Amino acid sequence: MQELIRGTLKLGLPLTPEQLAQFELYYRQIVEWNAKFNLTSITEYEAVQTRHFLDSLTLILAWQTPPNTLLDVGSGAGLPGLPLKIAFPMIEVTLLEATGKKANFIEYAAGELGLSGVKVVHDRAEQAAKKLDYRERFEVVTARAVASLAALAELTLPFCRVGGCAILPKKGDIEDEIKDAAYAVKVMGGKLRPPVKIDLEELGETRYLIIADKVRPTPRWYPRRSGIPRKQPMMQGQPTVR
Repeated sequence: MQELIRGTLKLGLPLTPEQLAQFELYYRQIVEWNAKFNLTSITEYEAVQTRHFLDSLTLILAWQTPPNTLLDVGSGAGLPGLPLKIAFPMIEVTLLEATGKKANFIEYAAGELGLSGVKVVHDRAEQAAKKLDYRERFEVVTARAVASLAALAELTLPFCRVGGCAILPKKGDIEDEIKDAAYAVKVMGGKLRPPVKIDLEELGETRYLIIADKVRPTPRWYPRRSGIPRKQPMMQGQPTVR
């Protein structure tokens, strides 16, 4: 776990031997389950340390103190929720995943890692966000899903309590995407902060954290029906499909 150790020290987040052992076990779980079905295309030892574990932990650059509650939307193999839980055991982490096999893996991994205060929800974001148990309940909501910022705003901000925020990792040229997402963020009750640049050589490329503070409640009819936010992201001046 040398790559992870070097990267986390640069983040000001030294890991204990126990935490490093948990990350080692988590890596082995990913590789074992990936042989059965596709969890991730990234399975090489050093790449998992940097592109999965370290990249997940960079979210700490967006907060001053760890939140009490965190929701990971579209968690996949448990990323970034489980790495953040390993590093900050006191956070109550909920992992939302629509694919049953992946949700089963997350449940298994959390149990094998000995993590308490972890809840796995097998559901789509569009449906879960309408349920009282999850709507506007979380201090921090995040998603590493491959989707536009406008779509991610609609899929994450309804879960944020007022005063909380959505933290959305992105890479590459983000200026146009941020402009395109501004309308959706506003409609969902959010307000964009300046992006946080992450420049760690271990990650191999410059990345950013896009942060949207939740400043007012999301209108009750959002998010729209399943699949619509990704297929037709909200844009200024375009008709809205519910």
